Formats: sequence, C-alpha cells, structure tokens
Amino acid sequence: MHEVHLERLDLNLLVALRALLAERHVTRAAARVGLTQPAMSHALARLRSALGDPLLVRSRAGMTLTARAAELAEPLERTLGELARLLAAPGAFEPARSSRTFHVATADYVELVLMPAVLARLWREAPNVVVKLRTHGGRGLEELDAGRVDVVLGPLTATERGSLLAQRVLRERFVCVVRDDHPGVGRRLSLERFLALPHALITPRGESGGIVDTALAKLGARRRIAVEVPHFLVAPFLVEKTDVVLTLAERVARALAPSVRLRVLPPPRELDLPGFDVSLVWHERDRADPAHAWFRGVVAGVARTL
Repeated sequence: MHEVHLERLDLNLLVALRALLAERHVTRAAARVGLTQPAMSHALARLRSALGDPLLVRSRAGMTLTARAAELAEPLERTLGELARLLAAPGAFEPARSSRTFHVATADYVELVLMPAVLARLWREAPNVVVKLRTHGGRGLEELDAGRVDVVLGPLTATERGSLLAQRVLRERFVCVVRDDHPGVGRRLSLERFLALPHALITPRGESGGIVDTALAKLGARRRIAVEVPHFLVAPFLVEKTDVVLTLAERVARALAPSVRLRVLPPPRELDLPGFDVSLVWHERDRADPAHAWFRGVVAGVARTL
C-alpha cells in the first residue's frame, strides 16, 4: 500500500483532484477550478506522485479513471463538502430549534437570585436547551480556561485576564437579618446592639473574617461570631431558629424573608460595607459563537430586571 503523508500534501490538490475525477479532462478540469491548463497538468503530476497511482489514463474514449481514482470519487466529494461546512461562517442561531447544552460554573447565591428567572426566559425562547450548573469552588476560571464550562457566573474579581472576558451583570449590597420575632432587635440596628448580638458568618471558601470585620476594625471594634457556615442558603434557616444576626446579600435576604420568617434591616449607619459585583465571564474562543452570544445576552438581560 502506498503511504500518503497528509502533512506533506497541499490540500488544494484535493480540489484539483475532485475536478479531474468529475471532468476526466485536464483542460475542462482546469477551467472548472480557475487554473491554467499547465497548472492543472502540474497538479495531476503531483497527485500521481503523492497517491502512487496514475488516476487518469488515456483510452480510445478519452481519459479514463483508474480503479483507485473511481474509489476516491464519492468519499472525496463527501469529505470536501463536510470540510466546506466545517469552515463556513456560522449561520444565525435559532433558539427555538436548538438543543444546546450550556455548562455554567456558579455559586448558590446565583442559583437562588438569578438562575430561576434566567431559566424561565431561556425555556420560553429555547425549550430544548439544557443547562448544567456546577459549583465553581473557587476554580471556575480555571475550568473555563480549560474548556470544561461555557461561562462562570458569580461574585468574582479580576475576571478579565488573558483570553477571559467579563461583563458585570449585577451590583449587590449587604443587609442584616434576624428572626422575625427577635426579642432584642427593633426596626433598626444600632452599632452597640449589633456588637452585642452573636453573629453568623457565611464562609464559602472556609476563610474566617470578611468585609464586616474589616469595617469594624476601622472603627476599633470586633464582633462575636458564634457560627460559621459555608452556604448562603443554609445560614438564613439558622437565623430563623436562633438569636444570631447575619449580614448577607440583600437579594438573598429579600428572596428568603417571606418563607423563612426573617426581618431585613439595614446595617448600622457607622458601618461602611461595600457591595459586590456579580460577573459573567467567558472565553475569547466563544466570542463569535451565535449560540453562546445568545445565552450571554439572556443572562445579562434578565439580570438587568432584578
């Protein structure tokens, strides 16, 4: 068997070969692909050398295909057609006909605050689209860079780096919550009362301390943290049954307050608590993908309504 080395083969020769097999005539094949007759003759010579077969031979009826050439005709036509479709610019994305799966690395904050409305909108426009959520655990950007997820969605900082692109979709601020019938808290929280209460602290990455402690340190004050929990959605249920105060994202508090019997309060006036951004991050490789752009547009559009 004659061995063909693809790395040494000019793929333009395959276009010439398709014309030669179809026309069985060098001059007509040359006209078909826009070459001169000498250039097509040269291409035929190169093809014969590369494939180890004459491909076209003279007969009384004109040029005839060899058995090898006849075997190549249909697979070559199919392969070049598939290659043309592969390299063609993507067409318009039709959400209603898509069954695309999107992999999203996120956090439970986003799953509660943003994803229900995002999924409702997605499925109105694209009922067969599938969304797979996974907790990013601080490694979302690495997963994105490696191509294991399509987007990262969460409270992230320094997100634009290298080939990663980012868009802020939400701006969040902090509030305090206590159980609705807390005996020691009225309509407002003074700094004195805030410091006297036991606190719950959400530590998604297992690190003690946070923005509240940083703000208190500037005032020369400290709070007593009675319990640390890693999940945004667990802490409010602890608050409902105890006398602890919890500082958390306002949208989480507003979403859970009616069902968990919480009272939402502004932080003490003396505390300067910065909010945080929720960002949508994707890879440069997906910038021009119509389906990916549609998905990003849905997420950003829904976020603007919250």
